[in-house]
Amino acid sequence: MEDRLELHKSIAIKCFNQTWTLIEKDDRSQEDIDRMINAAHASRYHWEIAGKAVNIARGEWLISRVYAILKRAEPCLYHADRCLKVTLESNLQGFDLAFAYEAVARAFKLAGDEVETAKYILQAKEAGAKITDKNDRAYFFSELETIQPGSE
Repeated sequence: MEDRLELHKSIAIKCFNQTWTLIEKDDRSQEDIDRMINAAHASRYHWEIAGKAVNIARGEWLISRVYAILKRAEPCLYHADRCLKVTLESNLQGFDLAFAYEAVARAFKLAGDEVETAKYILQAKEAGAKITDKNDRAYFFSELETIQPGSE
């Protein structure tokens, strides 16, 4: 049983890393886009088997980010909402709570809802201010700045 869980964990990590590699790629082909979507979903699936709530929340965040990059509002919002729900239900704080609010703000921005975008940016800022690691906090706020109302 332990070997099975370790296998799922290993696959989850590899799929997560592959997704990030494709996110960072400047000129993605259609094959890259399909692989990015599938790898993000696969990572989330394997974390559901072998991970904890934090892994599931981060998996939902990753899927939401992929759909934000692809400008697909409906699945972006769905997975951002799932990320926030898992985060709140599991009482995750700091980095994870801040990024859960960031995901929802980004999704509403993509959907064109400036009121909800501003609401979740405010919540993200409040949560982000509580991130204890200064490098993580700086990274979070640099990401949050990319979705300020009126940007894009």
